[in-house]
Amino acid sequence: MHVRGLGLPDETEIQLWVVDGRISTEPVAGADTVFDGGWILPGLVDAHCHVGLGDDGEIPLDEAIGQAETERDVGALLLRDCGAPTDTRSLDDREDLPRIIRAGKHLARPKRYSRGFAIELEDESQLPEAVAREARRGDGWVKLIGDWIERGIGDLAPLWSDDVLKAAIDTAHAHGARVTAHVFSEDALPGLLNAGIDCIEHGTGLTDDTITLMLEHGTALVPTQINTIENFPGIADSAERFPTYAAHMRDLYARCRERVAAARDAGVPVYAGTDAGSMIAHGRIADEVEALKGIGMSAGEALGAACWDARRWLGRPGMDHGAPADLLCYSEDPRLGPAVLGRPDLVILRGKAFRPRD
Repeated sequence: MHVRGLGLPDETEIQLWVVDGRISTEPVAGADTVFDGGWILPGLVDAHCHVGLGDDGEIPLDEAIGQAETERDVGALLLRDCGAPTDTRSLDDREDLPRIIRAGKHLARPKRYSRGFAIELEDESQLPEAVAREARRGDGWVKLIGDWIERGIGDLAPLWSDDVLKAAIDTAHAHGARVTAHVFSEDALPGLLNAGIDCIEHGTGLTDDTITLMLEHGTALVPTQINTIENFPGIADSAERFPTYAAHMRDLYARCRERVAAARDAGVPVYAGTDAGSMIAHGRIADEVEALKGIGMSAGEALGAACWDARRWLGRPGMDHGAPADLLCYSEDPRLGPAVLGRPDLVILRGKAFRPRD
């Protein structure tokens, strides 16, 4: 195949050929031109997308396949799953599905996360061993639950002591894996950051001090803005028997855009992730890109956070010669908003063409 159009982010005309599932920047005789004129991107990235997670945890594999197909059709061709109880490794053999970067299963303490979602460790001293196991099971990432409601105190609280976190994160790094953590509140962040964690999910409780720590340690942020904006008020409303927790969640909601904007303004790298899989439906990466504009990102910067910049962060190529042919083609500028970005005219995945609008 052959495609021609304006490449982003450079806005220069490019021509690409697809041969044996890979990109060639050198002409190939006899190629069929399947797109000519418009905009061409590498496949979008959803950096927090739970393929293999349902409302109650593990799901049948055919449901996970349906989730992945939904992501493909909106152009999300690279997914970091950020924890899933369903073993989706067999999906790697499907040439019609996005690539998934797995983080193994969530690691939590008993009754300190959503039921059925996580491996629950009775003793926190088991965390380094569990991290080593999930590092071997995943694709270079491990997912911790950093904080959750502690019913005994009626508010969000950290799950792990600082010394255990340091040992666990060092273990992951020794196994060649990076570590990320679910964190809503303020209190869990210093321990995670000082332990050398690589990424924070949500990060609604960031303070100026913990933003400084993120900069010192090179920690990234995936703020899952649509999840926070759409769901925190409802979480608070459903928790009135824990009034301190409910008030805390409302306060985090009120300040979430300001805190993420402060992190971005300070230079913390921010990437797009929807948290699809439970409270957020699959196929909404374009909405997350739009939400990132609300923290001060330009249209191009927000798109980069779900495309070329995110691919670089995750160690995956874009539109280089020899890279896997995972491409999106648009007749309109995809920076115009979700109505365009979420409806590519042509998806090329692993060298095969899909036309989602059909």
